[in-house]
Amino acid sequence: MSDHDIRDIIAPDLQVLFCGINPGKSSAHTGFHFAHPGNRFWKVIHQAGFTREQLLPEQEQRLLETGCGITMLVERPTILASELAGAELRDGGARLQEKVLRFQPRALAVLGKDAFQKAFRQRNVAWGEQPQLLGETRLWVLPNPSGLNRASLEEMVAAYRQLHDWLQNKA
Repeated sequence: MSDHDIRDIIAPDLQVLFCGINPGKSSAHTGFHFAHPGNRFWKVIHQAGFTREQLLPEQEQRLLETGCGITMLVERPTILASELAGAELRDGGARLQEKVLRFQPRALAVLGKDAFQKAFRQRNVAWGEQPQLLGETRLWVLPNPSGLNRASLEEMVAAYRQLHDWLQNKA
């Protein structure tokens, strides 16, 4: 059981399933993904072209209208993702793989390189599109939109836009 009411925003045949690491305390408190005011997720996906307008966390269900969804590797809320144990991330990776194989989005975007490496037991992962597939789903690693991430908004938008453009070109 989890310590929050956050639920996956997911449906079959999505364009992309964004996978956060785990809920922060703000998200756990509000019940919405990426709810901390310093989190740049909603701004980044809008500026990268995934949404026509910048959604608020409480409008998260509207993501399904855009072909996007959200899930998380680990359900346990923490202040910092570094508080998670490697075993939690590996277990979350196994659950995520089952979910992706069931729903088969065109792309899975894991938001954080370290989390991806631990969850998928990979080393030396590069940003962007990954060589492996999960069923028919292409894997991507994108910067975590947390306000704690030092990447600039422009750098994040550019990384997410690569995925958006890939999806548009493969349509």
